[in-house]
Amino acid sequence: MLKFDQNIELKKSGNDLFMAGEILIDMISEDYNDDFTCRTYRQFFGGSPSNIAMNAHKLGVHAVVASVVGEDGLGNFLIHELKSAGIDTGYIQRTAEGPTSMVVVTKSQSTPTPVFYRGADYRLSYTEKLEEKLMNSKIVHFSCWPLSRNPARETIEKIISKAKMNGLLVCFDPNYHPMLWKAGEDGIEYVKSVIGKVDIVKPSEDDAERLFGAHTHEQYIEMFLKLGAKLVILTLGKDGALVSNGVETFRFSSLATEVADTTGAGDAFWSGFYAATVKGYTIREALSCGFAVSAYKLKYTGAIVDLPKLEAIKEIYGL
Repeated sequence: MLKFDQNIELKKSGNDLFMAGEILIDMISEDYNDDFTCRTYRQFFGGSPSNIAMNAHKLGVHAVVASVVGEDGLGNFLIHELKSAGIDTGYIQRTAEGPTSMVVVTKSQSTPTPVFYRGADYRLSYTEKLEEKLMNSKIVHFSCWPLSRNPARETIEKIISKAKMNGLLVCFDPNYHPMLWKAGEDGIEYVKSVIGKVDIVKPSEDDAERLFGAHTHEQYIEMFLKLGAKLVILTLGKDGALVSNGVETFRFSSLATEVADTTGAGDAFWSGFYAATVKGYTIREALSCGFAVSAYKLKYTGAIVDLPKLEAIKEIYGL
């Protein structure tokens, strides 16, 4: 069991975080506008696992991203951004079968509304090089994006199997969205089947409702636990989060006092939680660090911001 006042014993490996999944362009509107009538958008680095890797690296831990971009200028931009941040890009695959994927979203102070344009992101292949790096990592993370299409789905299934056999901490962002799945495919049941294979899940309230329908927060927690998750972090926006290991349940308050844009707030939480976990903090302390990093990010537009080291974030928020 994952106990709140104990740290998580991680495999002794050279790399801290192995992030598998999408890397893409976030096109975010200049204005707050929920009906997409705005005319001006800005280009940002995006993709949840890639965002987490970038943020975690700035917080002081090592991360790699296994993903795919197109053989185009947008792919060049994303690889350049990773290199500029000091992240090894040797696990970014390139494909001529589709353009670099993109999400268009309106800037929001609540939950942003995305429109997905998918090309390269789901073409991730399982390779010997990928496996070698995976086996030399402590934590593996993935989201629903690569699970929604093959061949990335098959690649993630192999990653989960290898990670569990070799004692890695396996974490899943169950950010199910029906627009990501092919018409007629039961993505909800597939996502539920994956939850029992992982250690930690962090659904948002919207994620939980898309998977289970309308229920109370406590019922959502129980549903994820019943499917097999060992630790459930149910994020509730400005209301913080409800967290349970199946024996104890705690509510954490948000530390945010200023909200410019919510894009990537969940990714910022993951990066703070992972950085603290790698550094040996208890789960309770790591959760607090996650909320602090998320609060810091919320003051800025875009998923990637100029984060200080984790120790400085802790000092800013009095942790």
